[in-house]
Amino acid sequence: MKSVNVNGKTYSWPTKTTIVICLDGSEPGPKGYIDTAISMGLMPFMKSMISKSTYEIGKCAMPSFTNVNNMSIVTGTTPDVHGICGNFFFDPELGKETLMNDDSFLRASTIFEAFEKAGAKIAVITAKDKLKKLLGKNLKEAICFSSEKADQANLKDNRIENVLELTKKPLPEVYSSDLSEFIFAAAVEIVKKQKLDLIYLSTTDYIQHKCAPGSKMANDFYHMIDGYLQKLYDQGCEICFTADHGMKGKTNEDGSLNLIYLQDELDKKFGKDFCNVICTITDPYVVHHGSFGSFVTIYLEDKNKISEVVKYIKTIKGIDIVLSNDESVKKFNQPKDRIGDIVVTSDENFAIGKKESDHDLTKLKEPLRTHGGMGESDIPIFLSKKIDQSYKSKGVLRNFDIFDLALNYG
Repeated sequence: MKSVNVNGKTYSWPTKTTIVICLDGSEPGPKGYIDTAISMGLMPFMKSMISKSTYEIGKCAMPSFTNVNNMSIVTGTTPDVHGICGNFFFDPELGKETLMNDDSFLRASTIFEAFEKAGAKIAVITAKDKLKKLLGKNLKEAICFSSEKADQANLKDNRIENVLELTKKPLPEVYSSDLSEFIFAAAVEIVKKQKLDLIYLSTTDYIQHKCAPGSKMANDFYHMIDGYLQKLYDQGCEICFTADHGMKGKTNEDGSLNLIYLQDELDKKFGKDFCNVICTITDPYVVHHGSFGSFVTIYLEDKNKISEVVKYIKTIKGIDIVLSNDESVKKFNQPKDRIGDIVVTSDENFAIGKKESDHDLTKLKEPLRTHGGMGESDIPIFLSKKIDQSYKSKGVLRNFDIFDLALNYG
């Protein structure tokens, strides 16, 4: 059987169109989004598939952020290999905080790149344009575009055109469930028109930031997804999905927020700008989370003070894990040169910000829900086939096992 080697792993050639989906922010489990919608009768396709499929709860890469985990999924590796450790980081070469959206930051080949070189026909569709460049690195023939800029898709840059006409849908708003639905609508129409080997779909977590499992908006969203999964399955596709991270609320019953303004705390204790806190969840889509997450990194000018700062941070309410650079590389498989001197996570009830003056809470119209820490690291793993039980020897499944499970297990 034909196979492809990438990043030290071997993947068998797909026997039929294999669709891998990253359902952004899909907190799993009995109280999670999918199981709740199934139990309420809103995902009939998923309910019908449970007995003849593989459905597990696994773990994501850390931090539990979007860019980090999408790149882990599509490279089959951890951040210390592929190099993407956040949406935002302090670039030591430039000496400033920088968005990690450019594909020059990616240090490993994607599974798509390797399969395309071997002759596979591939489509990659993502919700937000921030991910398209990373996912599409070095792709020359694969369809690759974002819902956000679907109106700009062209044959030269994206290997597809007239996408709005194809889907018979208008360009979706960024802050809407339509941004994710557009991905599925496009995939259904593309599969009708051409034979593909691999398809990757990556949604946005707008709904999950906005709504808890079981809410009407969340239920409507997963009901919509269920319908498209049915359509793709009926067209003969193998359906697989996972998530980049889970999602937890950071708001008390009285409406107050559990926030740690870590830069303010450190400035009070050690003096202004003694430490530099980097909120690595930061990206252009501030309505989602206001740049509050559960994972930050810290840079210190005086490296002799690292242990003292670590000791103090551990005393702050809501803090979960505090690690030195070396400890973070070992525990979380982080790229040593991109994570600062200290890594800090909050527990699942708290979020971490920089300074209170740096965050605009007026754009958060609902109670804050966000991610980044271990509390948001559970993710679903679903394959529309019952695979042999040898996969259980892998131990705890990770979201970046999804292509291995889909292609290498019968």
